[in-house]
Amino acid sequence: MPTATPLSRLALAAFGLHGADQLVTAALPLVAVLAIGAGPQLVGALLAAQAAAWLAFSLPAGLLVDRIGRTRLLSAATLAAAGGATLALPAVAGGAPALLGLAAFLAACGTVLFVLAAGSLVPALAPPDGLAPANARLELARAVASLGAPPLVGLLAGRGLAVAAFGLAIGAALLAFAAARGLPMLAAPVTATRPPIRAQLAEGARFVLGHPLLRGIFGCALCWNFAFFALLAAIVPYALGHLGLDPARLGLAQAGYGAGMIAGAAAAAPVQRRFGPNAILLAGPGLSVVAPILLLAAPAGGVALPFAALFLVGFGPMMWLICQTGIRQIVTPPAMLGRVGAVLQVAIYGVRPLGALLAGALGPEGGVMLAAAGFTASLMVVAASELAGLRRLPAI
Repeated sequence: MPTATPLSRLALAAFGLHGADQLVTAALPLVAVLAIGAGPQLVGALLAAQAAAWLAFSLPAGLLVDRIGRTRLLSAATLAAAGGATLALPAVAGGAPALLGLAAFLAACGTVLFVLAAGSLVPALAPPDGLAPANARLELARAVASLGAPPLVGLLAGRGLAVAAFGLAIGAALLAFAAARGLPMLAAPVTATRPPIRAQLAEGARFVLGHPLLRGIFGCALCWNFAFFALLAAIVPYALGHLGLDPARLGLAQAGYGAGMIAGAAAAAPVQRRFGPNAILLAGPGLSVVAPILLLAAPAGGVALPFAALFLVGFGPMMWLICQTGIRQIVTPPAMLGRVGAVLQVAIYGVRPLGALLAGALGPEGGVMLAAAGFTASLMVVAASELAGLRRLPAI
């Protein structure tokens, strides 16, 4: 049998890791509502605890990626994800929301570290003209996991077995660990000097905010991800209440997000070649604006419009993510990839707790409207930046 290439192993590890992450993400609000009897505010708080890992751990993780061998960090990340999913089991059994929030936080820390380490490893495994296809492979693995997790968790919840999703997440994380262990042991780039930690983190932040393309990506990500987690916190109580969906049909609607991600990952490279990066960078937030409108217009009991709404949230932003990742990998020095990725990751994921908490306070319908406002702001940021005129990728 042919030996798997490093990129193939990395894609398999990404599939397992993101499978675990998506299972936990899909199960968290359903378990909270169905097993613990949580209302919108507690659901928002639990999602905020999960998202807080991206805010609290991204910068330290980025520093680790630039200082320690990236392959070893991938293995550590998968074990952290498995540990978080394991901790969720006694949390649900004991009806302990605080422990469940801690479990979600720990599992998300594993995802934070994995995403940063994997993104920094890709330029060592692929040539510059192969970055878009390589990044698309990793995102396609995430998209497949995102497509399968919600309907699977919805099916389990419909049979009163939502907590079993955490057991499946443990298995997916261990699959990722096995794949990551087979990767070549590539060390982090060596720098002549190693400044103090605070200076290294500040250097990464200055580079992002001082670069016109990265600054536009930062601002768009800040607004979009605030809106995304507002939507994520609102959609389960909104669908179960206002739309009258049962858990199984809700899972089918949520599968639209994964389907959109798969389509976006497959389309990203050819669309970028045909229309240019700026078209993708505008389409990502632009298509997202339509999603809350479709949700508010959906009739009671209908699955088609919620599916379409979440498809758009997966499709455009997936192309956007692949495009901006390639831009970041091209314009960032190799020794700074971890820290620069971490700064952007704080923007991409760190504001999610704020969106989740505010959506929980506003209620389901208010949370959907809040998401519409945030998606619109993300589109305006791109339109006002140099990203709107970027017809081809920057030179190395």
